[in-house]
Amino acid sequence: MTTKEELAERYGRAPRPRRRRLYWIAVTGVAALLVAALAWLTVANSFDDVGFDETGFELVDARTVTVSFQATPPAGAAFACAVQALDEDFGIVGWRVVEYPGSEETTRAFVETIPTVAQATTGTVKACWVT
Repeated sequence: MTTKEELAERYGRAPRPRRRRLYWIAVTGVAALLVAALAWLTVANSFDDVGFDETGFELVDARTVTVSFQATPPAGAAFACAVQALDEDFGIVGWRVVEYPGSEETTRAFVETIPTVAQATTGTVKACWVT
């Protein structure tokens, strides 16, 4: 006759070794730490984010474009924006980096003039960042 221990050994019902359980606890802990670190990096990067919305552009003449936009920097933070003028093939024909002082206003509107080296067809904001 077979005993319970022989059946458990034959069909895999033996208790799991302690070492294997500790391995999976460690793997789960490391995975949880990596997810938490990634979440923190995502949140921390958004604190210094400057949002912007283009509100229009005007072709003043063959060598000048004005670009209108709104920027939403963090409160009190100085920031800069790269504004550019593009031709019909989307080549850059003029650009300018403009720096703005910090302010407690949430959203601020700007109109910037860009000199160009050729006829432009549009003006746009390339990027804004905290300085």
